Order: sequence, then structure tokens, then C-alpha cells
Amino acid sequence: MQRSGHAARRRTAVILGTNETASAIAVVLHRAAYNVVMSQDDDYPVLRRKMSFYDALFNESAKLEQIRAERADNGVQIANALRHSDLVQVTWLGLPDLMPAGPIDLLIDARLQPWRVRPDLRRLARFSVGLGAGFVAAANCDAAVEVPDLGMLDAHCCTAAPRGGRWHCALQIGEPIRCGMVVGYLDDNALRAPCAGVLRGVVRDGQAVAAGTTLLEVDPRGRHAQWSGIDDGNRAVARALMQTLETPSSAVAATERAEPVVRFPA
Repeated sequence: MQRSGHAARRRTAVILGTNETASAIAVVLHRAAYNVVMSQDDDYPVLRRKMSFYDALFNESAKLEQIRAERADNGVQIANALRHSDLVQVTWLGLPDLMPAGPIDLLIDARLQPWRVRPDLRRLARFSVGLGAGFVAAANCDAAVEVPDLGMLDAHCCTAAPRGGRWHCALQIGEPIRCGMVVGYLDDNALRAPCAGVLRGVVRDGQAVAAGTTLLEVDPRGRHAQWSGIDDGNRAVARALMQTLETPSSAVAATERAEPVVRFPA
């Protein structure tokens, strides 16, 4: 679906991250009539790719609940998409490269990487939201959302890279996995499944990875596993974020820098 370039400007949201939480937020913002641009951090590949828009970065089909995403490679392409396209834009460009494309109404850091130094998001957009530990309203963002460990599985069901190298895997997300079976190769070294279950997430074939990078995740719940779409936990985070955007305090914060805080329900 295309929109006229003469239509009233829709609000623009930039989301840092393309993981499943960021993608659930992108879906609800898109439905709330935002233009959505998602920026991927090249250092942290996404595992749960069927629950996210990540694969659009590789020009593959990426759709969640009938909302599609497409890859954008430069500021001009993004600026045109903000005027004419109804698709979520997914890009490797960082925030400094996105800012010249137009004013940012909403900036969300949804990367959820606890070891990362939290940036100060204030004054980079009309309203900013930080997700997860390390974000504090009025200190480094306008609103902070507390996020629990969403859908984290037993560490014994994940395989990490013992060293840096190039990952190769021919398996598809959703395939049944036997404990001990060869699931891929780090360079020439075979890695085996840590447990039996369903392949919930896996780093894309051919990607270079650093030591310690989680390469795959096996869900031991079998037929009860969810490996695609938006799960309940991420939907709740997206809903909590939208609730704070819809309150009068957030509208004030966009112009007067009030101090709302969103607490994720227990």
C-alpha cells in the first residue's frame, strides 16, 4: 500500500534493535500510524529470527501479523520511504545516519543488552524510551520500561561460540532437534545440540561471530514451543509502552521533559 506524498506527515519512530521485542513494538507502533525505522546493531546477531523483522536486512521475507518489513540502505531511501511506503524500514544504519532523514518523534532503545553502556537518548527525539536495566527516566531517557527476562530458556539449551569464527548451519528454525546431533560448524569444528526439542533460534548461516556469541537456542518444550510470531511476553512489553505513550504525562514529556516511568507488570 502506498501513501500520497501530500498527505499529512505521520509520526516517525526509530527503534534501536531488530530483535523480537523491538519487532513487537514495531508492530504496535505501525498500527498506531507511526512510520517505523528499525536500526540493527551489527555486533549482535538476532537468534529468534522468525519472531522478528531481522531477516529483512538480508532481503528475505519478514512479516509479523500481516505487517511486512523491507531493507533500507541509505538516508535517501529512508526519507523516501517515510513519505511513500507503508512498510517497516529495517536498516544497518546507526542513529547518527538516520537523523538527517527527518525529525524523530519517538526514539526507543530496545536492544536489551545488559553489558552495553546506556546512551543518553534525551533531546535526540521529541520523546525517548529506554527498555531494560540501565535506563532511568530523566537521567538518560524520557521514559524507562522495566523488562523481565522474556522467554529465556535454561542456559543448558543454548550453544555459544567457544571462540571467534564463521558460523555455518543448514538447519531451519522450527525443526526438531535431537540431543547431541551436529547442528552446525564454527569454521571446521562441529557443534552439537545441547538438548532435545525444537530449534527456536539460530544465527544465520555464514555469519562471522565473536567468542561467547549465542549461536542457537533449543526449546525443550516440544509441541508447546513457540518459535514464530509475537509471544505473550513481548506483546505485553509493547502494550505497556503504548500505554505510557497514550497517557497525558507522556504528551507533556514530549515538550516539557516530564519524568514518566513504565513498570512492567509482575
